[in-house]
Order: sequence, then C-alpha cells, then structure tokens
Amino acid sequence: MNSKRKKTAKNVVKNGMAWIVSLVMLVPVLLILVNAFKPAEEAIRMNLTLPKEWTLTNFITVIQKGKLGQSFLNSFLYAGSATVITVCLGAMAAYVFSRRRTRRNSAVYMYMVLGIVIPINYVALMKVMQAIRLNNSALGIILLYVAMQLPFTIFLIYGFVSKVPTELDEAAVIDGCGPFRLFFSIILPMLKPSIITAGVLCFLNTWNEFIMPLYFLNSSEKWPVTLAIYNFFGQYETNWNLICADVLLTCLPVIVMYLVCQKYIVGGQTAGAVKG
Repeated sequence: MNSKRKKTAKNVVKNGMAWIVSLVMLVPVLLILVNAFKPAEEAIRMNLTLPKEWTLTNFITVIQKGKLGQSFLNSFLYAGSATVITVCLGAMAAYVFSRRRTRRNSAVYMYMVLGIVIPINYVALMKVMQAIRLNNSALGIILLYVAMQLPFTIFLIYGFVSKVPTELDEAAVIDGCGPFRLFFSIILPMLKPSIITAGVLCFLNTWNEFIMPLYFLNSSEKWPVTLAIYNFFGQYETNWNLICADVLLTCLPVIVMYLVCQKYIVGGQTAGAVKG
C-alpha cells in the first residue's frame, strides 16, 4: 500500500508541475488575445483583465496600415510552393535512397541529412543568389526554403519507405507498372501519414521563417508576414493593441493548421522513428 501511495503521490506531483508549466506558457498567448480587443488606453497596461469594451477596429487598422493582405498572399505563395516542391522531391529521394542502398546512395543520403545540423553561410549564399540573379525574387526565396526543408523531409519520409514491403514493388513491376506509375500509384498513397507530417512541418517552418526573407528580399511588396510584423512593430511600438492584433492575425493560420493536423504530426513522427 505504501508503494502505491508513493506512486500515486509522484503522479499527482508530476501532473501538477505539468499543469503549472502549461499555464505559464499560456500567459503570453492570453495577453495577446485579450489585449488585441482592447482600445489603446486600456491595452497600454498589458494585463490580463478583460476589456471593458470589445472592439474590432484594431484588426481593421492593422490590415489597412500593416499591409497584411499582400504579406499574407506572399507568405501563402512562398510557404505553399516550397511545401509542395519539398514534399514531392523529398518523397522521391527517400524512396530511391531506401530501395537502392548502394554505397553511393548511402553517401548521398548522409550528405543530405547533414543539412539538418550544418549551419548556413549567409555570405556565400548571398554571393550565389546574386550570381544566378535570384536575389529579391519569389522564385529565389522559394528555392531557398526548399533547400532548407529538404534534408529533414527526406530523413522523415525515409523511415516510412523502409516499412513498405518490397514485395509490393515486385508485384507492381510484374503487373507492368513503370517507375513513375509504381511510385505515384502504389508507394505514394501508402506514405500518406509521412507526407502530411512533412507537409505540415515544412509549411509551419517556412511560414515562421524570418532570417531568409530579411536577407534576400529587399522590396517591401514581396515581404511575408514575419517581416510585415517586424516593420509594423517599428512604426507602432507604443500601440500594444495594434501589435497584439497584428500578432494574433499572423499566428491564426499556423495555430489552426497545427490543431487540425496535430494527430498526423505526432503519429507521423513516432511511426517514422520505428525503423530507419
């Protein structure tokens, strides 16, 4: 009985600590949410009290003065295009690396995976982008996002491909499937959990990226939402109601996407880690 009571007490303490940490982490989110609906004179205190008068004018002002409409379109273009290209290339590369485990392919796979941990040399990268005339362009920033997210995408999908039986490949080839039909009709549908996981993570990472567009996009008309917030904060740093509304609008698509696809993210990462 004593051991059971000790175990129960430990579980209660652990759960209590988890709740406390979770509540502490939620405080900034609640601050932004509450103050985004307050007038300027109330939001200047930056507290958790509910607004006396709920207002939506902060969001209208942010959309008009912060140019959020154009920056949202830019972010969706950059993140969406980079996600589609990265997932397609990553799935095809992971399939080849997993099925043909030669020395050369293993060396190339390890070289690609090293991109997860190797830091980026921005000076050399800037020279390369200027030389190929892709600096300050939508195509250039999309290709940079693809290069950043491709190593982890290959690493993630590689574990899933390894779990797909090779007998399916052999049966499909016997039935007359070519390489492209084999991959897109047989293998790719079986990789749905990993595809969704890789796509969501890639989209979230590219949507929240700040350094790349700061260095490689000089025109404000091509800025994503991260740079739009940065510029808006510099102009209205004393208007906390507008800043909170701006942050809330920018984070809303990411939060919704994460909540909708949360089960795929958790399930995909754990399933892909079983075998590699």
